Amino acid sequence: MFAKPKLLIALALTAFIAGWGLYDVASLAAIATELVTVQFTSRGWFIMLTVSFLLLISFAIAVSRYGNIKLGADDDEPEFDVVSWLTMLFSAGMGVGLLYWATAEPVTHFLTLTEQTEESFAADKALFLTNFHWGLHAWAIYAMTGLVIAYFGFRKGEPSVIGAPIRHGFGDHVLVRAVAWLSDLLAIFAIAIGLGGSVAMGVFQVQEGLNIMFGLEGSGMTLTVLVFAALCLCYFPALVVDLGKGMSLLANLAMGIAILLLVFLLLAGPTHYIMGGLVQSIGEYLSSVVPHGFRTFTFLDETVNDWFQAWTLNYMVWWLAWAPFVGVFIARISKGRTIREFLCGVILVPTAFSVIWFGVFGGVGFHAALVDTVPILEVTRTNLDAVTYYVLDMFPLPTLTSIAVIIATFLFIVTSVVSAAFVLSMFSCEGDVNPPSRVKLVWGVILGGLGFVMILTGDVATVKTIIALGALPFVFIVCLLVVAFLKTLKAEESVK
Repeated sequence: MFAKPKLLIALALTAFIAGWGLYDVASLAAIATELVTVQFTSRGWFIMLTVSFLLLISFAIAVSRYGNIKLGADDDEPEFDVVSWLTMLFSAGMGVGLLYWATAEPVTHFLTLTEQTEESFAADKALFLTNFHWGLHAWAIYAMTGLVIAYFGFRKGEPSVIGAPIRHGFGDHVLVRAVAWLSDLLAIFAIAIGLGGSVAMGVFQVQEGLNIMFGLEGSGMTLTVLVFAALCLCYFPALVVDLGKGMSLLANLAMGIAILLLVFLLLAGPTHYIMGGLVQSIGEYLSSVVPHGFRTFTFLDETVNDWFQAWTLNYMVWWLAWAPFVGVFIARISKGRTIREFLCGVILVPTAFSVIWFGVFGGVGFHAALVDTVPILEVTRTNLDAVTYYVLDMFPLPTLTSIAVIIATFLFIVTSVVSAAFVLSMFSCEGDVNPPSRVKLVWGVILGGLGFVMILTGDVATVKTIIALGALPFVFIVCLLVVAFLKTLKAEESVK
């Protein structure tokens, strides 16, 4: 099962990080922070250039003649219906984060911006920055990675692994094989680290919800372990059933709960205020999203640069950390779709939902702070884990909606772990699109262990830093993937 050296090395690397975290999580966090800061300072410009390039090239491909090419044989049809396809790719890519940061991120940016500008402008800009972090650029990273894997896997018959497009596109040379081998290794490492961080963030939110609902603030690690154990009991059964029955069902249920929460807040809250802010944020986003992708804040002071590294660069690298498993997973469920359908579905639909989501939750937060003078700003400063629950507590049926958040968070974590374990199992089985259940279970155990290490950090900022450390090499790998794809796509067109 794990006969390949790169898999053994990847396991050793993840085990080393897990062991280090269990032994001395403080030193792991300190070294990760130092290394990431150095990389962000010296290569922040390259990260922003890369993600902006991915967005622009995805648009260009979607509207070009290449958009009609199918991901598979010309007569292949999609395996999943459109709704299940969209919910699976969305819940695998961002589900937990949307619940955690729904109000917390816009309000956090608002707090930073009010130190330099007036509140009305700060609120508008805070929503734009949140949309930028969760919008087109993030999904372009996923889409281009997934498109390359799907094209080479279903169109060219290559294994569904990161290194296969590099080998196919650049030829069978020793150096190319070495780069492809290293790309597979780093992809596995990035997947494990990135997923571990998301597990931790989800557990933090579930634990805080239980603390608030049942007054369990003094439970400490006992409650954390219980939440984590319950999570494991939820995702292990999903690893042994068919992808369509397991992942699709859980993803649809999680997204259904999220949509109901969204509609509830929109109708129960100050609807005119929320809709006004939402419409304004859409206009601001559409007019500024592309230029902002090239902003590096080079000529501004240290405070702004620290914020840029801690948020924008960290987010872009976070999406890159998830790109190997989300991209490969999206590729797996997208056979039979055209390139144009794939790019539009993966980039535009989730971005539209994210903008609406943050517009509603952010609008509620700004109304609480600016109109109702509710102390949501203080809650955001002191306890990010509690912000979503604090918002729900301002409306009717707070217990019911809080339970809904806990359930949705659990489901989103489960879908993320299931999709990550599925992709890692594909890597373990030389790109097999239907890996054995026993392989998925092994990876489920490994991902759970790494997630527990992230939980021990006890801090979301530290988790984000460790994720960034694991993902930084993939900035260069994704560029190689796109070049190999464009080269092969052009060759296919010339043959026709």
